[in-house]
Amino acid sequence: MAFDVIISGGRVLDGTGAPPYRADVAVTGDRVAAVGRLDGAEAASVIDANGRFVAPGFIDCHAHGDAAIFDPAVQLAALRQGVTTFVLGQDGLSFAPGSAATVAYAARYFAAVNGPLSGHSRAGGGPSGDAPSDGALTVAELLQGYDRTVALNAAYLLPHGTIRYDVMGPSSGTPARDELARMLAHVERGLSDGAVGLSSGLEYLPGRYASAEELAALCAPLAGLPYVTHMRAYGTRAGAGMSEVVEIAQRSGTAVHVSHLHGPADVLLPLVEEALAGGVDLTYDSYPYLRGNTILAMVVLPPEVPAAEPERALEMLSSGELDDWWPGLAQTWPRLTISHAPGLEWAEGLGMVEAAERAGLAPHEFCRRLLIETRLEAGCVTARPDEGPEGEESVRRILRHPAQTGGSDGIYVGGHPHPRGFGAFARFLGRHVRELGDWTWEQATVHLSSHPARRFGLTDRGLLRRGFAADLVVIDPATVTDLATYETPRTPATGVNDVLVSGVPVLANGVLTGKTPGRALRPN
Repeated sequence: MAFDVIISGGRVLDGTGAPPYRADVAVTGDRVAAVGRLDGAEAASVIDANGRFVAPGFIDCHAHGDAAIFDPAVQLAALRQGVTTFVLGQDGLSFAPGSAATVAYAARYFAAVNGPLSGHSRAGGGPSGDAPSDGALTVAELLQGYDRTVALNAAYLLPHGTIRYDVMGPSSGTPARDELARMLAHVERGLSDGAVGLSSGLEYLPGRYASAEELAALCAPLAGLPYVTHMRAYGTRAGAGMSEVVEIAQRSGTAVHVSHLHGPADVLLPLVEEALAGGVDLTYDSYPYLRGNTILAMVVLPPEVPAAEPERALEMLSSGELDDWWPGLAQTWPRLTISHAPGLEWAEGLGMVEAAERAGLAPHEFCRRLLIETRLEAGCVTARPDEGPEGEESVRRILRHPAQTGGSDGIYVGGHPHPRGFGAFARFLGRHVRELGDWTWEQATVHLSSHPARRFGLTDRGLLRRGFAADLVVIDPATVTDLATYETPRTPATGVNDVLVSGVPVLANGVLTGKTPGRALRPN
């Protein structure tokens, strides 16, 4: 019997949680054709996996690769960690669905997170793809732009904030009945176009203005797909955020998934257990770092500054209206590192205090200059107050919980982003499996592959078995590790040198093959 590819001699981690076992894996087309002893079988390509694990490709449950996925360096960063699928449309803000004005708003407001919308991610896909003539973008068009144009798969969440802006603009008001109906129509069409759930960002704009009632109403059509949320509060205040998540779940009956859960485990895990005990179908993702990465404006500006209306926000910054606000941020400045500063690239990678000193300004004066000159596009890496030994122990306890799935929260914008996009999944394996024993190898595959596939309705992925999609990774358990650091955040990981996506080798001997078989994934 002849196959297209045989991965021979490895130990299979099948995603069920079963211990690894010795087997060959054969691929025909885009599917796993056989798993077992295949002595004498022939294939056009053979990958020797002796001494290595063979596993289903990892699914990054929270990635901000909406535009960056077209960058070969980002594809390499993901594949070198075993990640074969990005779940995009996170935090309630992305490029579709919406009018030209909505697309422009989402692209501008989240520029330091999702990056610029390019022709690649427009309808038609690829460098030659043409945008719709009026600049509007549907979910179907966005997904078409991802399909078979990159080396990774892409799944997409409907972004609540984008939908709300398309219907209500920057308004902070409660939606009228007809406005809610129009938002609901967006959700229904987006799901029919292939979205895998609905996301919200309740610390961002305009998502911050939504009530639990509004969000629950928009969850009604999800039919088993998840409501995915950047909660209104994390850390020691997570009780308020989780209470709202539970209310939305109970009002709508939908499954819920909390994004980048972080903070003290003694606070967070009892909240998770309480929700599960109450019958809420709840999962969450987390990443193995203590620092965060976001837009600078969200961290430093008071709620009354309308960042959804950038001209008004810039006017307030320039006029001195915020002079009484800045003194209250004295403890914040030492915790900020500038990750993205278009036009002020010399400051990227510097702490806010150091950058201010180099500019001859006080930290608040330099921060104001940074926001004005980048037109609110600046990004930052943030050290959280819980950083330290207790924070590290919380990270470990949070990732060990059965409701956890892996998510990098990877941001690839700027000269000095957080290292998590280049190292989170390799860090899960190298540090938390091999060094610390927080997971076994088989548990890691459940948290990073099969559990995420189930959550997002990708029923032919996440397991290594005959008939499933041939998204396959070969892992060296002795060497897999992250190399990206806060000082050198763009360094690819090591220990994953061979990866197949839809049966096609996309990484061979640690190098991109140039093949682009990645699919726009829809629930199945």
